[in-house]
Parts: sequence; C-alpha cells; structure tokens
Amino acid sequence: TFIQVSVVHPAEHILTRYSSTEIVEGTKDPLFLTGVTFPPEYPIYEETKIKLTVYDVKDKSQDTVRISFFFLGCATFRVGDLVKSKEQQLTLTLRTSDGGKTVGTIEVNLVKMGELEEGETDHITADTQDQKCALVRECTATEGVSGKDNLPSLNAVLRNPVCKLYRFPTSDNKWMRIREQMAETTLSFHVPKELINLHIKEDMRRNQELKDLGELAPHWDNMRKSVIAHCDQMLSMYQDTLAELGKHTGSSFKSSCSKGEKTLEFIPINLHLQRMHVHSPRLKDALYDVITVGAPAAHFQGFKNGGLRKLLSKFEAERRNTGYQCIYYSPENTAKAKEVLSNINHLQPLISSHADLLLSSASQRSPDSLKNSLKMLSEKTELFVHAFKDQLVRSALLALYTARPGCVLKKPAVPRNSAEEGADAQHQDHPSQIKRQDSIPHHSEYDEEEWDRVWANVAKSLNCLIAMVDRLLEKDNMSNVKEGEDEPSAADSKVLHTGGDWYEQLYPLVITLKDCMGEVVTRAKQSMAFVLLQELACGLPQCLMLTLRRDIVFSQALAGLVCGFVIKLHTGLHDQGFLQQLHTVGLLVQYEGLLSTYSEEAGMLEDMAVGISDLQKVKFKVIEAKSEDFLPIITGRREHYIIEVQLPAKMFELLPQEIKEGKLLHMYPVLFNVGINEQQTLAERFGDTTLQENINQENLELLKEYYKLFTEKMPPDCLPHFQEQNDLKGLLESLHQNIQAKKRKNVEIMWLAATICRKLNGVRFTCCKSAKDRTSMSVTLEQCSILRDEHQLHKDFFIRALDCMRREGCRIENVLKNVKCRKYAFNMIQLMAFPKYYRPPEGTYGKADT
Repeated sequence: TFIQVSVVHPAEHILTRYSSTEIVEGTKDPLFLTGVTFPPEYPIYEETKIKLTVYDVKDKSQDTVRISFFFLGCATFRVGDLVKSKEQQLTLTLRTSDGGKTVGTIEVNLVKMGELEEGETDHITADTQDQKCALVRECTATEGVSGKDNLPSLNAVLRNPVCKLYRFPTSDNKWMRIREQMAETTLSFHVPKELINLHIKEDMRRNQELKDLGELAPHWDNMRKSVIAHCDQMLSMYQDTLAELGKHTGSSFKSSCSKGEKTLEFIPINLHLQRMHVHSPRLKDALYDVITVGAPAAHFQGFKNGGLRKLLSKFEAERRNTGYQCIYYSPENTAKAKEVLSNINHLQPLISSHADLLLSSASQRSPDSLKNSLKMLSEKTELFVHAFKDQLVRSALLALYTARPGCVLKKPAVPRNSAEEGADAQHQDHPSQIKRQDSIPHHSEYDEEEWDRVWANVAKSLNCLIAMVDRLLEKDNMSNVKEGEDEPSAADSKVLHTGGDWYEQLYPLVITLKDCMGEVVTRAKQSMAFVLLQELACGLPQCLMLTLRRDIVFSQALAGLVCGFVIKLHTGLHDQGFLQQLHTVGLLVQYEGLLSTYSEEAGMLEDMAVGISDLQKVKFKVIEAKSEDFLPIITGRREHYIIEVQLPAKMFELLPQEIKEGKLLHMYPVLFNVGINEQQTLAERFGDTTLQENINQENLELLKEYYKLFTEKMPPDCLPHFQEQNDLKGLLESLHQNIQAKKRKNVEIMWLAATICRKLNGVRFTCCKSAKDRTSMSVTLEQCSILRDEHQLHKDFFIRALDCMRREGCRIENVLKNVKCRKYAFNMIQLMAFPKYYRPPEGTYGKADT
C-alpha cells in the first residue's frame, strides 16, 4: 500500500494532489516512514482539509510509466483538529469512496522536528482562525544551521529548497527523525559571470601588451598580427557569452538537458546542496552536507579527442617541436612571465600612490605621517625590485632585441617618432613608450649588464629618498629641542631654513624614483609580453581553444567549490576547532566521481581531473559585508584567484582573529573516481582503466599530504569528537590497499574517501555526468550508511530507508526538475551491471532523458 495526500483549500473547494508516502509491502498494518511537509509560504490554515487516500499497489514494473494500483479507502481531516488535539495525533476511519463501508483506520501525527534554537517553540499556532500553520514545519534551506543571524547571507546563495521528512527506528527501538533537504544556488550563474568578466579584462590587457611591443622585424610582426587577430576573436566570444548570461532569468540552476548548450557552457550542471538533518534520541542533532553537481566538463566542445588531461599533455609535446617558427619557453617560464606582468600591474600604481602620499605628508610637515608613508613606499618598492630578479627577464630582453628590425641589419635602426610608427591611435597614445623601445641598444651593441643597472636604479633612488627623509626628520627634532631654549642664533636659523620646505626637497627624488620605475616597467612589460607572444604563436589556434576549454571546466568547478565553502563556513561558525583548522591547515575538498573510463565519459573524467586540480590555486578570504549584497567577490587572474566571502557583522565577529585580519585560506581538492555503470564494465573487460587508477593514486598522495599537514599543525583534540587519529590512519591505509588492489567497481574506495573527508571536516562533492541518476543513488546510499553507522538505524530498516529516500525523497524531485519526469534514467539491463546498493527500487526507473 501507499497513501496519496491531497489538500482542499477552504475558499476554493478544489482538491489538489500534494504528495505521497513510500510503498509498504507484505503487511495489512503498514507503518509509513515518509512524512509530509508544508513549507512556511504554503497557504495552509486551520480550516484547510487534508484528504488521505490509500491504494493497493498491484504492479511496480519499471517498464510502465505509471504504477498499477487500486483504491482501498480514504479519510479527511481539518488541519485545526490535528493541531488542537491533545497528543497532536488523530485516528481516522478509512471509508470507501461513497463514504459508506469502513475498511480500516489510519493514524496521523503532527511531528516536531529537531532541537529548536534557544528554546523557541515550533511555528505551529492553534489559537487564531486563518493563522498559517504546518503539519510538519519545513524550514528554508538555510534555517537551523547556526541561528537566525546567518539567514540573509545564506539566503543570498540558496534558492528553491525542497524538504522531505522521514522517521526510522533505531537499533534500540526508538525513533529518529530525518529532514532531507535540497536547494539550488545562485552561485551557479554568479561565479561564472564574475570569472568571464575577469577573463575579458585579463585578455584585453594581454592584447594591449602585445600591441605595445613596438616595432618588430617582419617575421615577428606578422606573427604578432596573427596572434592578436586570434586573441581578438576569442575575446569577442567571451564578451558574447557574458552578454547572453546577462539575459538569463528564472531558475538558478542548469538542467542536465542543457549541458550541451553553448551559451551555458561555463555554468555547472545541476548544482545543488544536498543536506540531511538527523534528530535521534539521546544524540545531538547532526547535519550532513554533500554538494551534488555534474562533472565539470566541456560538453559543447565535445570529447572526440579526449579531455584536458590528454589534450594538454599532447599539446605541450607538440609545442616543443615548433621552435623553428618561434622561441620555445617552458610552461614554468610562461607562468613566470604572467606573474611578472601581474606584479607590475599591481605594484606600479601602489608605489605611485604611496609616493604621492609621501609628498602630501611632506607638504603638511607631519613627521608621523611621513614615516608611515615612507614605510609603505619602501615595502612596496622592495617587492617591486625583487619581482625582476629573474634570469627570464634578462634572457627575454635579449630575445626581444634580436627581434627588432635593427638586429637584422646588424646596425642601429634609425629612431622613428610616434607619428612614423603608423597611424594607429594606440601608438600615438604612447609616444613615451615608443621612445624607450628605440632607446634600447641593438644586438651589436647590447650590454647584458644594463638591465641590472636599470632595475638597481630603482633601489638606489629609494635609498636616496630614505636618506633625505631621515635628514629632514633629524633636523625637525633639532628644531623642536631648540624651541625649549633661548632664541636661536643666526647659525641655528640657517639650519632651520635649509630644512624648511620638505615638499621641495623630496619632490625631485620622488620624480626620479617614478622615472626609474617607469624605465623598468617598460622594458619588463615588453620582454614578458614577448614571452607570451611566443607561447601563443607556437600553438595557434590550439592554445587558445585549450585555454577556453580550461576556463569552461574551471568555471564549473569553481562555482561548486564556492558553494561548498560558503555552506561549510556557515555550519562551522561555532566550531572553534574547525575554524582553527581552516586558517592553520586549509580546507579539504573531496570529490567523488562516478564516471566510466569508456568512450565520452573518459574525456569528461580527463576534463574533471584538470578542473579540480586547478582549484588548488584558489584562495579564500572572509570579509565583513558592508551592504545587504552577500554574494562572493572574485578577484585575480587565471591560476591566481581570490574569493572574498562576505559575512554579516554578527557572524564575522565569531571568526578567529587571523581570519578577520584577512588571512588567505588554502584549498586541498582531491578526486577519487570509480565507474559503476555498464560502460565501466566494457572498459574493464575490453578497454582501459589506467586513467582511473592513475587519478586515484595521485589523489591518494595528495590526501596523505593533507593529513600530514593536519597532524603537524593541529592538536589531536581538534579531531571530530567521535574519532581518534589511529582510526584515520587505519582508514587511509585501507584506502591505499583498495586503490592498489585494482578491483573492479570497487565502491569501497568511495566510502572510505567520503568517511575520511567527514572526519577531517572537509567538504563533500558527488558527481556523475549529470548529477541526476548515479549521483542520486550514491548520496542516498551515503545518507543511509551514516544513519546506520553513526545514528544506530535498525539493520532491518536499512533497505526500506534507502528505498524511501530514492522513491519519495529529494533526489527524485531533482530528476523531475531536470527532465520533467519522475524516473531515474536506467533500464533493467544497465542495472544488472551496477553494484547492488546502487540500484533504485522497482517502479522508479525507466526510459527518460539523461
């Protein structure tokens, strides 16, 4: 049997089908484990009637779209009668459809869920007519985490919560109550749009730097024109994509059916928070979160030639062999060139600003302000000088000179003014830069030590400035001493006069510092831009397409990570051990992959592996929100992003001082993949599984490194209360053995990795192609396993609990959201290849889109 729940609204007298329980087999006295919840905004009042209709199920065949069932009886009650009842329980008579024959009874309970914050009563009222109330109070996706203060900041990122309620027996015959929740997130679109905007700015800067290289010999100039043309095309594509995303309204998630749409290729697939809230007798309430998302992959780009892992390796090997066209620089050197350019763009305006503040302090004749301004200027200038202590800059300068027209002629080129450089407005806007380009000696007269002198001049000019400030302050002290004595003599007056106008004495030195810095910036920018020109020219157009693919995959991965971090930060705000771990060690982020290593899914796994690995370079910072906009702020450039997560003032105050002061928080992402479907069977028997084996082995080493850091930096008592270090060592060793065993469809790898992640306060992710079918099987299995292992779920109810969650829980709602059908996209033949506990109950699967 199962029960269908319908609602009759007082004003409309219309019967609306609302939800159903699970199917209970083998008894005429069934106990239903699935509850019914009404969200706070649902229009339900004391006068609202609830109709319960009981059906006898005859056929649950997976091949039929509808289950075959027959009417047994029904009963109706007013919500107010249940709320006002002494035990908040009603026993109703089941009757036939004509209201005549009695066919049984049904008991209805009003359930209070969980421990309420600060002794609040539940949101159920019975004393006022038409007061909204709930049979089971369903909170929003953000309530019950750490008090009400967190609601605005979490509501900014979570949307459209779905809630399901269950009650399951424990091994000692008590009842535990479980609220299962699922919510989509605004970050699905917010993070990609922020990233694309940063990509556009970064690429526009690079294109301008290539244009500002100055005059080049014909071979190099043609190369530059080709590179800029390709880069401009790519830039236009990013701009078009951002414009299209700006038009998006409505749902804040991308459905699995849209994974191949070009305009949405930066958006993660089916990203949701999956939460289980457990209230069990004699145990503290517990929350278990998993972020579910489709594997980060470039579906529109396709997988004909594999994914990023293979494509990047192949590209780098091919690029080494194109030296006859351009100069080969290693990936490390091109990364260094980007870092130098980034440092220039960051430090030069800061130094200039601090130099102006120094002059401002001098004009005000403020010693303390002058000292502080000089200190800041010195720190930034020293960083600036240090940034160019690299052999790459020197060698790139020489390479650039060999690319000048004069080098080919083996004699100095005739300087050309900005007008002769061409009618290009870009060049006319920068005559000073062009003058400097032509002032660089040509190869025949090249002085290799000149660069050392140029950037050393910055340090020398700073030292002159420091010395002058010291002298001025010393004379100021002398004048202050004299003020307490007799009238100054003529000689003393002369001393005071020479120290009179600080601004006039510092101004020439500041100008010299800026000039020296400008000379360094011009040469360094051009030399590093020349390195990037080689990188691009050696691999057109593949390098730009690979950058696009990597950006797409990273965008999807980052959106999920930001969601996971925000949720974890909110749930851990009152856990001092976790907060200490967050800023001392960093956050473990564990991804469970369920992709096969056969055909297209192997390419998806290759994309996913690179995208998750790229998250290592992301840093987080927590800041106090200055407005009601709590969405995260993203800054930086490719491979160097900082995510600023905003918290309301009351929550921000709960953080350790280190985090409040802006300490960067490190991420440690790890990926373990085990294919479980019929395609993995083909890969194991006729294909290749080394990709999965290599990924699991590499990430095991990363997990061990994190655990080593954890044990070195954290006190033992900071482990979760139910776990000891020896248990973690055992789990790691067991994970190591299972990975080495190379056993087919060894899902124990997943269980062990997930358990280790939870014990280490990590963020859990579960991914398959669409985060819909295999992911649903996995997260429901994980939830029931936690109930069994941590909350004493009765062993005889494990399978029933699993079936309840899969048949009537949040995950079947996820399927409905994606494909408008309550059917997991499996068939009987496919499921024969699945591990036993990853198979859905009969009647819940069949023909459906994936």
